[in-house]
Amino acid sequence: MSELPASYKKYLEGRDESFVETIRPVLLQSAAEAEMGVRVVIDPHVLQAHLDEHIPYGQIIEDID
Repeated sequence: MSELPASYKKYLEGRDESFVETIRPVLLQSAAEAEMGVRVVIDPHVLQAHLDEHIPYGQIIEDID
């Protein structure tokens, strides 16, 4: 399993377990491919993360839907 880059680990610091469990698989996928960053969509009823080719690897952008 790929090691998460420091920026991803820092992003997860202090987050609750539910948040981490939702986001971590996508961060691991990004780390394994090392080509794209991650967009996290936060909405009052939705938490989603996906790879985004427009975001450089190692970066995370939070967005609202």
